[in-house]
Amino acid sequence: MDILQKLLKNDCFEQIKMIYNTDEKGTKAYTERLITLVKTYCTIFDDSNTENIRIFSAPGRTEIGGNHTDHQRGCVLAAGVNLDIVAAVKPNNSDIIKIKSDGYDMICIDLKQLEQNKQEEGTTLSLVKGIAAYFIKLGYNIKGFNAFMTSNVLKGSGLSSSAAFEVLFGTILNGLYCNNEQSAVKIAQIGQYAENVYFGKPCGLMDQMASSVGSFVAIDFKEIQQPKVEQIPFDFAAVNHALCIVDTGGNHADLTPDYAAVTAEMKSVAAFFGKEVLSELSENDIYQNISSLRQKCGDRAILRTIHFFADSRKAVQEAEALKNNDFETFKKLVLSSGISSSTCLQNVYSTSNPQEQGLSLALALCQKILGDKGAYRVHGGGFAGTIQAFVPMELLDTFHNEMEAAFGKGKCYILSIRPVGGIEIA
Repeated sequence: MDILQKLLKNDCFEQIKMIYNTDEKGTKAYTERLITLVKTYCTIFDDSNTENIRIFSAPGRTEIGGNHTDHQRGCVLAAGVNLDIVAAVKPNNSDIIKIKSDGYDMICIDLKQLEQNKQEEGTTLSLVKGIAAYFIKLGYNIKGFNAFMTSNVLKGSGLSSSAAFEVLFGTILNGLYCNNEQSAVKIAQIGQYAENVYFGKPCGLMDQMASSVGSFVAIDFKEIQQPKVEQIPFDFAAVNHALCIVDTGGNHADLTPDYAAVTAEMKSVAAFFGKEVLSELSENDIYQNISSLRQKCGDRAILRTIHFFADSRKAVQEAEALKNNDFETFKKLVLSSGISSSTCLQNVYSTSNPQEQGLSLALALCQKILGDKGAYRVHGGGFAGTIQAFVPMELLDTFHNEMEAAFGKGKCYILSIRPVGGIEIA
């Protein structure tokens, strides 16, 4: 039975319910989305034969613990969320990959021409070429296929739609041509390779790893070539909370210097000791050299370094709390992490534009609405953009309404943690 018939007969119902961590109503809605996906594929590629069409999915991700710790090879806690990119895919018996993403022009990739091209940096084409080239380098006989993709991963929300795309494409190749021999961790590393080398962005590995592995994911980046990765199968549905992402509407356009300064200042402290990154130091090194560091690196660099050690440690503690099914301790650690980001990392607003403090305002509203019943903190890089909150269900309507009253309709996204990463739906 082909995938369309399975969807129409609800043969995938339980798998879809599990993947998206949703109820019966939600499962029906996701099933309809996938049926539409397959039918649209048939229209775009003028192919009424639904046999051999396969569906793949990869989620967006949220950073939960370890704010600005990954680039210093510290520890983080991240998770896949129940927003994803899905693709209907069918081999086309050629050396050409054709990808049509909803709302974008079709791109075509010749598998015989996968060389790096500086002029293609920053494009989706470069990511596809980089990932395909890596699989071929591993010895696989990659062939062409047609794909139609659609996404509900929110752009600009810090949920990393780019990493989800990389993981999706790696999962497709792994499923079609590699007998699913490559692990979720390897697929994440392949995505990072493509983004670093072909796309031209020196990103870390957290985004791809959270999307590829799924559920809660604890990562220790100290050994950058072989990071320690642990999936934590915590039952988020059982704790009666929602994960909310609030878009405060800030403008990221002029914040590059703010982001760059965080990394540069942390690295300046590491360089003071002749090291490359902070994880090569001990916390005591900092406290025993405060006076000299103030003169050489400045106070903010020291504060950001203090945050690094504290938040890297909290990420580990948050993971342990989840493993112990201690959600109340987990929430307290999230709050503590948020305070550290505000006071030491100082990434809730840009000092170049102190009149725009949407993140600070949103966090203040969280305190008013949730009190000590929930948890909240800056989400992602900071300075503008989004906050994250774990909201008890009894306060969810109030939280949602007050946040949208402040920041606009559609700005508070109610999400859940997805228990799996990149996957084929079958």
